[in-house]
Order: sequence, then structure tokens, then C-alpha cells
Amino acid sequence: MNTVSLLDCTLRDGAYLLDKKFGDNTIYGLIDGLCKARIDYIEVGFFQDNGFGEGKTVFKNSGDAKRFIPEDKKGCCFTVLADYSRYSVENLDLCTGESIDAVRECFFKKERFDALDACKAIKGKGYKLFVQPVDILGYSDKELIEFIELLNEIEPYCLSIVDTFGSMFQEDLHRIFEIINHNLVPTCKIGFHSHNNMQLSNALSQEFVRMVSGKREGIVDSTLCGMGRGAGNTPTECIAHYMVSQYNYSYDIDALLDVIDTYMDNIKVRCSWGYSIPYFVAGCYSAHVNNVEYLTRKNSIHSKDMRYILNKIGSAARKRYNYDLLEKTYIELLSLDIDDTFALKNLEKNMSNKNVLVLVPGNSAAAETKKIKKYISENDSIVISVNFIHDEIKSDYVYMSNLKRYQYWKNNSLFQKSKKIFTSNLIIENVDESTLVVSFIKLIKCGWESLDNSTLMLLRLLDLFNIKEIAIAGFDGYSYTNDGKLNYVSKFLELSSVAVDPIKLNKEIMEMLDDYVETRQNKKAKLIFVTESRFQHCINGDKQ
Repeated sequence: MNTVSLLDCTLRDGAYLLDKKFGDNTIYGLIDGLCKARIDYIEVGFFQDNGFGEGKTVFKNSGDAKRFIPEDKKGCCFTVLADYSRYSVENLDLCTGESIDAVRECFFKKERFDALDACKAIKGKGYKLFVQPVDILGYSDKELIEFIELLNEIEPYCLSIVDTFGSMFQEDLHRIFEIINHNLVPTCKIGFHSHNNMQLSNALSQEFVRMVSGKREGIVDSTLCGMGRGAGNTPTECIAHYMVSQYNYSYDIDALLDVIDTYMDNIKVRCSWGYSIPYFVAGCYSAHVNNVEYLTRKNSIHSKDMRYILNKIGSAARKRYNYDLLEKTYIELLSLDIDDTFALKNLEKNMSNKNVLVLVPGNSAAAETKKIKKYISENDSIVISVNFIHDEIKSDYVYMSNLKRYQYWKNNSLFQKSKKIFTSNLIIENVDESTLVVSFIKLIKCGWESLDNSTLMLLRLLDLFNIKEIAIAGFDGYSYTNDGKLNYVSKFLELSSVAVDPIKLNKEIMEMLDDYVETRQNKKAKLIFVTESRFQHCINGDKQ
């Protein structure tokens, strides 16, 4: 029976999540552990023309990568991926057998003919040549056959079925494999590289192992713990266990578990990956994960809205990422604007010449309740809470512009009894008489990823009225929560999107608040912070 081999690409596919910087100790450790586990191929990173750095899995050539390659390779073959658009093959040195053994040439469909010269050069310099066409589902059967005929003249070591967007079903895998197997030169192996957008990566890899048996030598790509951008990849430990238990392969599962215990927990603290509904949506539409990562930062978006946007921008655009186009389409989706004249007149009547306290659900709103209550009492303030109900402070209005927060609070009895201000993006049926609906479009300002930040939108709304003083409480800013500290008044309000990069989020909010202060219409209204905030210098004028 012909064999299937495993290629672990943790140090390459997983590198996207860490700006390619694993650190030297981790790189050495992962390679050593994978060698001990007897993994057939180990991909140690990228060949690129730039982007090198200490602790990074980015190399100019095999001589540069040699420092990570053990003298005793224990039968393992070492590979590097070269992206056609990011690596000039002129920088590649001759293969000596002491460093990298194989180069995997990756390219987009539009680059496929130009990439053939790079493929020839790689093989000509003595390396095993892997050919990795991005998004093989994007090829018609005719285009694939014509390209294979050109590859046969080069006779590569392996041609891979690359499911770039995690959108492949078993039927797709079988169809593409049979086309390749029927037309590809017999000496060439067939590889499979999948992504887990639809929870099928491991199942498809198992199917590939069964499918190629007796027909062709195959190579399955995998990563430790499925590490990879977005939904991740086939987990090395899962597919290895399947091959050991069902086909008596000799991979050392204990060695894999040891290297996972030693290194992967620390890596998981630094980044995240895995199946989610947004990545499922990306898989449904063969969309680049950066599109859904951008859209999920929108507080007011439904998963079905993502489907609408990805469908709207078209197949070509969604396979790459154009943030301006996504932003434009997102705004268009929300542009079913409303006439909010009645709501604005009602609010103006109730707030004119009054003091208003904006109560944001930051942790200080709970920690400094007494201080906030004192301020409200002394200033006879109208209280508007932002996307939440405070346990001890009664709000005159609950302001809602965040769909997820609305879904969380909608069945709360206090929320149901409260007067409410909704922005028009919350498409809620049967709005009661206690709810005033204002235009979402009027309150957002483009230029930032968090353009729909609820507190900034409310401040812009209040700027329309003749208010004496606007006080802010609970607008703390964000921090990492792995030290046990809460960003919100309750652990049940914590959001995973905040935990990814709170520093970047704080910076953007500061920029938005600066812009608000500089451009606000009602500059007569005094603006103060009642509780401590990372953003208070934006209005105090004492920027560091």
C-alpha cells in the first residue's frame, strides 16, 4: 500500500497569529518535539525578501534557516513556504542537505503561469518542489487540468490540494483529487492542506488518507492544536492518532502531547484561533478570514449581516480583503435611515438646560457607586445608562446601540420598564411607547474600526441638545483580563473582542474622543469625568 505522510506547519501557518515571532527557544523546542514524534515533514517558516527578525520564522534562504535545523534530522524532511509575491527565488541558495530539504511555492491563481519559472528554479537548485496553488476550489476543471499539464513538464515532488478558505466538502475533495490523480505525472505526490471554518478539517484529512490509499502517495498538512489563522487547521495530534490507531503508523503520540504541554499553552495565552460562527460564514462564501475579523468588530452586526456583506461585495473581492469596501457596504446595509424628528424633539424638551450623567458599564461604575450617586444627587442629573442596567443606580433612560447588549438585557424586568433610546440599527419589531428611536447614521463617524462605539455615539447625540453639563462615569478603558481584573461591571458583560488587543482599542477610543472634543457643536456644555478613566486627559487637555 502506498503511504500517506504528515507535514506539520505550526511554525509557518501558526506564525500569522504571532507576527511570525515564536521566539528562538520555542522554535527549537517545537522542532525537537516534532522530530521525536517522528513527523515526516516539518515546515519551519517562510522564505521572504524581508520581514526577518530575532525569534521569527522568516528566512532569506536555507543558509539563514540552518540555525534551527538539527544535525540529526531523525529522518524528518524540513520545508519552508515561499509566497511567489513575497519571495524572489534569486535569493535562494543551493540545497546542501544540511538545512532545508524542500520549498513549497505558493501563489494565487492569477500568478500561476508566472510562478512556473520560480518552481523550475527551486527544483533546479536541488530542493524538493511542492506546488501550493491558493484556493484550488477557485479553478475550473479545465483550468486545473491545463495547469497540471504544465506542471508535469517540471515534475514536482508534490502538488497540494489547498482549501484556503475552509469551504470544501467531501464531494469537492473527491472531485479535485480524481482530476489531479488522473492527470498528474505518477512520480508526484498529492498533498492536502485544509482550514477548519466548517468544522470539517480533521474529517476531510481522514477522508484524504482513506481516499489516496493504493492510488498515490499523499501528504497531509496539520498543525499542533490546529493552530492557524481564523478557524485553524487539522490538528497534528488528531490526524496522527487516527493514522496510528487505524493504519499502524509509527508517530509517537506521547511525544506530541509533551511538546503541546510544554509550548502550546503559552502560545494560546498570546493569541487565539478556532471554530466560530463568523469563520463558518467565511467558509460558506470562500472569504478571506480578515474580512470577517474586520466585520466582527462591529458591535451592531448580525451573523446573517456578514453573509449579506460578503455576498454583496462579490467572489473576487471577498477572497482578498478591502476594508474600505467592507466599511462602505456595512454603512449601506445600515442606511435604511429613519425620520427621528419626533425622538429628537422629545429629548430636547426633557434635557434642555439640564445636567446629564452618561453611565457606562466599566468596572468603576460598580466600584464607585457611592461617588456616582453623590454626583447625581448634588447636580440633579438626568442619568442615561449605556447598554446596561445598573443594580443600584436608577436610569432615566437606557441607551442602546449594541445589538448583543440588547439581546442580553431585553428580558430584564427593569430594562423593560425603563424609558429607552435606541439607535436605528437595532431593527426591533413592536417598539413600545417608552422607546425613542434615533438615526444610527447621524451618530457614527467613519475612519475608525470602532466607528459604532456606543459611548461616543451617545455623546454625539447629546451634542444636539442645549445641555448644561455632560458628566461621564464608568468609561474606564480596557485592559487584559487574564490577571482576573474585570473591564465591566459584571463578568457576564466581558467580550472576547476586547481581550484580543485592548491597547489598540484604547488608542482608537482616545482618537475618537479627541475628535469629538475638537468638533462638537455644543462647546458651551461642560464635559467632565466623575470616575477615573484612561481617557480623561482627552477633555482635560493634559495629554502625555
